[in-house]
Amino acid sequence: MPVHVIQYAHQGRDQWGVVRDETITPIMGDFPTTATLIEYASNNDLSALHGDQVDQSKVKVLSPVTRNQQLICLGANYRSHMVESGVDPDAKKFNMVFRKASSCIVPADSDVVRPDHVALLDYEVELGLVLRRDITAPLTVTDDNLHELVAGVTIVNDYSARDVQLPQMQFYKGKSYRTFGPVGPYLCLLAQEDMPYLRDLRLNLRVNGEVRQDASTSELVFRPAETLTELSGIQDLHAGDLIATGTPAGCALRVPPPHVQRIAALLPEATRWRLFLQSQMKRPQYLKPGDVVESSIASADQVINLGVQRNRVI
Repeated sequence: MPVHVIQYAHQGRDQWGVVRDETITPIMGDFPTTATLIEYASNNDLSALHGDQVDQSKVKVLSPVTRNQQLICLGANYRSHMVESGVDPDAKKFNMVFRKASSCIVPADSDVVRPDHVALLDYEVELGLVLRRDITAPLTVTDDNLHELVAGVTIVNDYSARDVQLPQMQFYKGKSYRTFGPVGPYLCLLAQEDMPYLRDLRLNLRVNGEVRQDASTSELVFRPAETLTELSGIQDLHAGDLIATGTPAGCALRVPPPHVQRIAALLPEATRWRLFLQSQMKRPQYLKPGDVVESSIASADQVINLGVQRNRVI
């Protein structure tokens, strides 16, 4: 069965524990990285853990993915998000892959700092896959062997400075500012029999209480097995690395429809981007200082519940 773990600071030290009803049972041992915790969990039954308990409200929650791990992201991987972006999901034959700097990883309840020069700050709730073991050669991953590669799942919010990312054609730069990658609060460790849950988890994101994103992982164009097959043919991956699998419809960004893009392509580049930014500045959905973003992911039966991220924009 799924086991929810948390990394937290308590009484002067960083620790890991198993979460049940917002009460933490500490895991005895020193696990400085996500990879070391996963190695321990793979060889010990954490579902049977018992002992002294700590109230979650008494601790400082940390990210369940440590900054030594890679943060790899997929773009335009939900059918609804592709449609609103003017892309045909059935015509897409490969993932859009990019990286975020690991230094943007912060705990789930962190403030998100909007740089002074950024006006178009966007949100993207995503399901994050955390790897069980290293991958150093091309693999064919299927639903039958997915459990050998994926240790668990967590929440990622891929905050993005659209006015940097798009005009500068800099995904890495526009998405890697410090605090732009809240992770957690929980890492849900999965057994082989739990993997079917990944087909229908509910993602929800609210800004100041208003629902902006609400969708299921059933909408994924490339599912976890397909994604890992593709990534394994490109690069080495390591236990504890985090793969953010894309976001559904409802972001602040609105891409112009195809006919407008065709007309805009005839304009000088500087003019094209000036008009694009002007149109985006009219959208009130972009985040402003003081906004509070809440993100959650869970299964319908709540057997998997990754908690709630709460980020205040400053």
